[in-house]
Amino acid sequence: MTCMTSTARPFLNRRLAEFGTTIFAEMSALALSTGAINLGQGFPDTDGPEEVREAAVRALRDGLGNQYPPGPGVPELRTAITAHQQRRYGLSYDPDREVLVTAGATEAIAASLLALLEPGDEVIALEPYYDSYAACIAMAGGRRVPVTLRPHDGSFRLDLDELRDAVTERTRLLLINTPHNPTGTVLTREELAAIAELAVERDLLVVTDEVYEHLVFDEAEHVPLATFPGMRERTVTIGSAGKTFSFTGWKVGWVTAAPELVTAVRSAKQYLTYVASGPFQYAVAEALALPESYFTAFRDDMLVKRNLLTAGLEEAGFRVFRPSGTYFVTTDIRPLGETDGFAFCRGLPERAGVVAIPNAVFYDHREEGAPFVRFAFCKRTGVLEEAVKRLRAAL
Repeated sequence: MTCMTSTARPFLNRRLAEFGTTIFAEMSALALSTGAINLGQGFPDTDGPEEVREAAVRALRDGLGNQYPPGPGVPELRTAITAHQQRRYGLSYDPDREVLVTAGATEAIAASLLALLEPGDEVIALEPYYDSYAACIAMAGGRRVPVTLRPHDGSFRLDLDELRDAVTERTRLLLINTPHNPTGTVLTREELAAIAELAVERDLLVVTDEVYEHLVFDEAEHVPLATFPGMRERTVTIGSAGKTFSFTGWKVGWVTAAPELVTAVRSAKQYLTYVASGPFQYAVAEALALPESYFTAFRDDMLVKRNLLTAGLEEAGFRVFRPSGTYFVTTDIRPLGETDGFAFCRGLPERAGVVAIPNAVFYDHREEGAPFVRFAFCKRTGVLEEAVKRLRAAL
């Protein structure tokens, strides 16, 4: 049946017109249709700790969170979040006034940008960026201004002069992601100090996505931007249970910030999901209190998987940028005689039985990301070994 309408105006809001079906949906469909190993989308293929899963079951059975939880999040989780920030980073937050639980980090980002931006405000984001950033800025009526991370000495680095030059009188907010998806870069203490000085000097708000805070490798360290002078009162810090505890489907994220900022973000969030993930909030509260041995073992396991995949990709002919954080590795396909990441990734399932993501989808400047391709290593060791075997044989 033909859909009839009295107007020729497109159905989709023009702010979202540039955003079609995500590349993740396309690549996941290719994985299903070809039987390829999916190293594209960043979700683990095993569940997290059994005691955390049992905590969720116990909450369900005990009737905890089966009805609407409190708007800011259940007190147990808000208290656990503040204890985590204090214990790890020396950041003190009031669980009643400075914490907001969200439906994953994605909602935290959306609510923060919807709350803090007026139409026409400029937002500086580090390019390549997680794809929801662009859509959320657009929905808020903001204008994104990308500052590109570029390859340098085996990793992707931020040009601080370029960042400073990008700030104008219309700049409202810096959107920072460290550890950084998709490049695996972890901003150094010196880089973060320079960002903090710029934010204070130009009176900018900062939203910082730190969902991979527990996945840093080698000599890298994660330092929250809110710990720097003048930053606590202007920084919205976003965290998430999905990446740390391997329960991505639970969608439990959070915001920590000064009371005025949390109030603003909550004002937007209450009209998005209102509340979510009731029983899982109680389970995540217990997860955040796990002993340090859990976090160490989790990181060490991912480090082994990172090394397995990066070594295999190098043997297959890719130039590999060894990540200092996250569970993604970016590669350069030019040594393989390829230059178009989209074409390469669309052909890889049939060619090698493996799915990856073209980094160009994370760029405004598509040409900057054209030769780069991202693989995820948050998979079982046997899956990674088979993927590496297939890539070596095909390429």
